[in-house]
Amino acid sequence: MIKDFEHFAPKTLKEALTLLDKYQDDCKVICGGQSLLILMRQGLVAPKYLVDIKGISELNYIKDDKDGLKIGALTTHRTIEKSPVIKKKYPVLAEMETKLASIQTRNWGTIGGNICHGDPAGDPAPVLIALNATLTVAGTKGERNMPAEDFTLDYFEVALEPGELLTEIQIPAPPPRTGTVYTKFNIIESDLATVGVAVSMTLGSGDGVCQDVRIALGAAAPMAMRAKKAEAVLKGKKITDALLAEAGEKASTEAEPISDIAASEEYRRELVKVLVKRMGNEALARAKRA
Repeated sequence: MIKDFEHFAPKTLKEALTLLDKYQDDCKVICGGQSLLILMRQGLVAPKYLVDIKGISELNYIKDDKDGLKIGALTTHRTIEKSPVIKKKYPVLAEMETKLASIQTRNWGTIGGNICHGDPAGDPAPVLIALNATLTVAGTKGERNMPAEDFTLDYFEVALEPGELLTEIQIPAPPPRTGTVYTKFNIIESDLATVGVAVSMTLGSGDGVCQDVRIALGAAAPMAMRAKKAEAVLKGKKITDALLAEAGEKASTEAEPISDIAASEEYRRELVKVLVKRMGNEALARAKRA
């Protein structure tokens, strides 16, 4: 049973931030509501005030220039999935969106709402980490930026201060000879990840040596995380199956999975091992074609 609350529907970012600053102790932000309404029905949260930011058009956009991609926090998953510029220049984002929940959910749910929910099994966070994305948050006192990998702090806990909103996602233009991929293992199609893995790999010119690599894991720790020890196995070397297998082994030891109804801790570690190697091979193939 959802308890009574007062509903506000600001039309500008300034108005929304003013409301959040005023009611921050007893307030929740809603934009798509795919996650928050479930928590409210379960009685896990009972805010006195809801600030509905769905109608703030200034936070709904996709912009591409020479420096990279900018996505407003209220851009829907379906808009990202169908964007021609994203399909062409950042295809892993569009591919990730096709795996996220159902079309109905993607039509209404927003990229910012998903990230701010802080679910370690969410799809966007590992991909944004692999793409070296930066997030912008705003409050009445101004804006601040942070790497996507630092935004989620723990299970369903993110680095937003009271009165702040996530406003924008920035993704730098990928270097030449870079390939980025994402996959997740799940029993039911479009369900949350049992384990998700994103890999971005940049090769040197002509020599095929791995100049840079980012490996991000989802549903394998309290938050989406980088497997930095696994990255170190690959960086500066010519990639082989043996090296990718070693990186998978290393990533499986870095992960901090739990056992739950979907899978045991041991099974999740095995999934990390297999998927890191598999996605490493696919990222390598894409980098060679880029």
